[in-house]
Amino acid sequence: MAELSPMMQQYQKIKAENQGAILFFRLGDFYEMFFDDAVLASKELELTLTARDCGQNKKAPMCGVPYHSSESYIARLISKGYKVAICEQMEDPALAKGLVKRDIIRVVTPGTVLEGSMLDEGKNNFICSIYAIGDHAGICFCDISTGELYSTSLDKDLENEILNELGRFSPREILIGGETVNMKKLAPFIRDKLSACVEMREDAEFELETCRRTVLEQFKKETLDDLGMEGQDQAVSALGALLNYLKDTQRKVPLKINRIENYTQAQFMGIDLNTRRNLELLETMRNKEKRGSLLWVLDQTKTAMGKRLLRTWIEQPLLSCGKIIRRQNAVEELYCDPFLCGNLADQLTGVFDLQRLITRIVYGTANGRELRSLSATIGLLPELKKMLENRKSELLQSIYEDLDTLEDVHDLIEGSIVDDPPFSVREGGIIREGYNQEVDELRKDMTGGKDYVAAIEKREREKTGIPKLRVGYNRVFGYYLEVTNSYKDQVPDSYIRKQTLTNCERYVTQELKDLEGRILGAKDRCVQLEYRLFDDIRTTVSAQQERVQKTSNAIAQLDVLCSFARVAVKNQYCRPEVNLSGKIVLKESRHPVVELLSDASPFVPNDALLDQDENRVLVITGPNMAGKSTYMRQIALIALMAQLGSFVPAASAEIGLVDQIFTRVGASDDLASGQSTFMVEMNEVADILKRATSNSLLVLDEIGRGTSTFDGMSIARAVLEFVVDKRKLGAKTLFATHYHELTEMEELMDGVKNYSIAVKKRGDDITFLRRIIRGGADDSYGIEVAKLAGLPQPVINRAKQVLKELETGQEVTPKTKAPKKARKEEPPAPQISLLPSAESEIEERLKKVDVNTLTPIEAMNLLFELAKMAKEG
Repeated sequence: MAELSPMMQQYQKIKAENQGAILFFRLGDFYEMFFDDAVLASKELELTLTARDCGQNKKAPMCGVPYHSSESYIARLISKGYKVAICEQMEDPALAKGLVKRDIIRVVTPGTVLEGSMLDEGKNNFICSIYAIGDHAGICFCDISTGELYSTSLDKDLENEILNELGRFSPREILIGGETVNMKKLAPFIRDKLSACVEMREDAEFELETCRRTVLEQFKKETLDDLGMEGQDQAVSALGALLNYLKDTQRKVPLKINRIENYTQAQFMGIDLNTRRNLELLETMRNKEKRGSLLWVLDQTKTAMGKRLLRTWIEQPLLSCGKIIRRQNAVEELYCDPFLCGNLADQLTGVFDLQRLITRIVYGTANGRELRSLSATIGLLPELKKMLENRKSELLQSIYEDLDTLEDVHDLIEGSIVDDPPFSVREGGIIREGYNQEVDELRKDMTGGKDYVAAIEKREREKTGIPKLRVGYNRVFGYYLEVTNSYKDQVPDSYIRKQTLTNCERYVTQELKDLEGRILGAKDRCVQLEYRLFDDIRTTVSAQQERVQKTSNAIAQLDVLCSFARVAVKNQYCRPEVNLSGKIVLKESRHPVVELLSDASPFVPNDALLDQDENRVLVITGPNMAGKSTYMRQIALIALMAQLGSFVPAASAEIGLVDQIFTRVGASDDLASGQSTFMVEMNEVADILKRATSNSLLVLDEIGRGTSTFDGMSIARAVLEFVVDKRKLGAKTLFATHYHELTEMEELMDGVKNYSIAVKKRGDDITFLRRIIRGGADDSYGIEVAKLAGLPQPVINRAKQVLKELETGQEVTPKTKAPKKARKEEPPAPQISLLPSAESEIEERLKKVDVNTLTPIEAMNLLFELAKMAKEG
């Protein structure tokens, strides 16, 4: 350090205090990076790497970015998972005595971004904190850009529950603490599957007493009971550690989070990661796009706030009939009044993102344009509120009451900020004329300097009688009065000689000095004054944070409800009856996504009946591609949509509340962890059977297909028996299978009903009718489906021959392998039998069985056993 220059010593000191971040060090108009940071940033940002003298004739690697366009560079680093510490000049370099003071004003991390250019307006940007000890864990999520904060406690099946909560909120950054071994196992999974930045934090950051004080201080409460967190030690530790982390990143600005939602899992339908993916709630499985997802169908929102809230609602279906019906009543009122719904949509179209605007204002990062956006949105609120007068539904009445028209904020911004303010707040031109008298006078000095000079020149000519007296200016001497030598005898004594030239003299007066000070200093003073005034205006607006947030939440709800209503009208949805009956009864139900993507032919609707009695399990058979998966998914999606408060794609619908939806649809190898397709499938099934309840909805597609026929069929039957048995589970289940033998379960166990996909066959061709009918399928039509898929005709022909051989047990095609040459027969060597012959064992086994009473499955299992005995014999 002693060998470095003073500035480099300052840099190294600040860098040592921020080791985990790339340091953006302000030098004039640039943010510079040095040493290892420079090497790293030049590679990640594709910047030219240069060098700078750092003392003792040594060079330090250096690269930099312009400060006025730094956001795009910071965004690129954040997207790669880096943190950026922004080090600003804390004093004017022109006024500094010696080395300019510098300090960190903020640390930008993936989960603490505030800038709109770095955020997806339709998604929350959550940071998460997890603290687990033993069988208990606390987990909280915060979106600092909107001020949202959520917290909950977990006390069972921690690994799965934590993953499900992470899947619900999809955080960009995760802080983990505690002593639970599983946390360390979760970290790589979170990093790979959720693309989140994971950081293991020191235990000291989660110390309970410290975190308790932090939480109470932040929310200005005396006890944890006031927050509903008494006894939730792990949640308090997770929350306190997160708040302290956020304070550390914001540095110079107090943390402006004033509300918390302490929720429980019992409030929302359980949807695990596999189900979110399989049902394609927010994005498609194949290409990760919004188009083709449930979100794509339901999103007719007009505001960024509405888009984020819709995602939240889809991720968190309700488990309260009262809350669901409250939403339904509002949707129905809008549905029945398309004129009102259309006008609301038009009015919402011009609404900016109030949630993020007020947050940037509060943290002092908003510029004049963002204040104008806030004012423009507030200008729409009176008319919006007027449209909601005298509404019948309770939720629309509540939204009406929560809509604050904020006239005082609107008047302040309109009266103080120019219509088209500059991007920068430190270069002037932002304060409206007439708002501040001193600013107006300074601007007159800036623009009217020539008039003042001309007036002085005219007055001095008349006063002295010198016709050619003029006022001039140069950078060295400033303003001066110039008199030629022929008139210098007429110069008044009040003139002060400034400069003598060959043919003239130059003078100054006190008035001219004062004018010079006014004109030359007016711009700097005006810029500084405008910034102070703007900062005062921004601070005044920030004090209205709670009012703006309340209004923004009301607008978001209204936007989503209008979206539900418009989608229902457009797609001919019905209002479902939601109750506690445990039934799912659908008439002419449709898949909400597939029907919109089916351009070639109309979607074929189907009925559905599930309950907790005679229709607990529907065994669905039929060929691939016929529509089994579509049918099962549409039932699950309709149940989920109903519990959002949305209308559903059906002629009529009754939905008994579903506490959880589980799906086992397709699987793939997990090579990284050494698991095959079958192992992945069995893990998923095991998790479902362990966590499901009798009020859950299970969608199980082709259980047991990843192993041998007998093993797979045995597993499928055992699973089917488990889910239908009320003493074990008794959950509503859609069970698709190619094991036709399982259709006999309808005769063997109460609660099982067979359904199949209707197929029309003409010769070797089949047509899928897409209609669900009672009874099991008579064939799998696998070869016909293979033909539709485009397998070569010789392959199809040979498959038919092999199938006939397998069905008849007779060889109907000649062998293609050349026969072996005959060998000379030799008499067998005498052998001593140590074990009973296989034939005798088989005979003994058959004597114990009445083959006439065997079921098909029992017969196949017996044949498998006998074949094994013969092979071993």
